Amino acid sequence: MSFQAYLDAIETKTGLTPRQLVELAGQRGFGPGTKATPILQWLKDDYDLGRGHGMALVHVITKGPKISDAHVGRGGAHGDRNDELWLDGAASNPHA
Repeated sequence: MSFQAYLDAIETKTGLTPRQLVELAGQRGFGPGTKATPILQWLKDDYDLGRGHGMALVHVITKGPKISDAHVGRGGAHGDRNDELWLDGAASNPHA
């Protein structure tokens, strides 16, 4: 599953865009420098997200939407189209 696919699946499951979840995380005091464990626990408790999906959001919450070029342009299920993740909802993604 690509990084973007994880974020799109999170939106489907929670009804919230990744950007909305990042904003909610910020309201809870989560951001750069926050360890994964408290973010993962919040996502599990409030949204029933597992570790894989949670870690995709941990990256975006703590590091922003930019991902490594190593994930870009690879064929198959794990490749992303570009190095900037779309946070504003799958339906509005111009790269989909």
